[in-house]
Amino acid sequence: MYKYAIEIFYSEEDEGYIAVVPELPGCSAFGETEEEALREIKIAIDLWLETAKKDGREIPKPTGKEILSTLVEKLETFRSTHSQRVGT
Repeated sequence: MYKYAIEIFYSEEDEGYIAVVPELPGCSAFGETEEEALREIKIAIDLWLETAKKDGREIPKPTGKEILSTLVEKLETFRSTHSQRVGT
């Protein structure tokens, strides 16, 4: 089973929470609470993947961990560089 990054945000216009999976175009869900939006997006992910397989479309590999690793590396580099500047 793939693990994709999920973004959840509150929409004033919709008066509820929207969940999206950036790596799966068009994969989104709505909930009145964050928990409901999360439950719904998990269903949407399964349906998105099932449909893509049936249609023979390429299924993107999740890059969430890679993105997180890159951000952590950049943060560590920034802190190291900033510490050296402050110390001199």
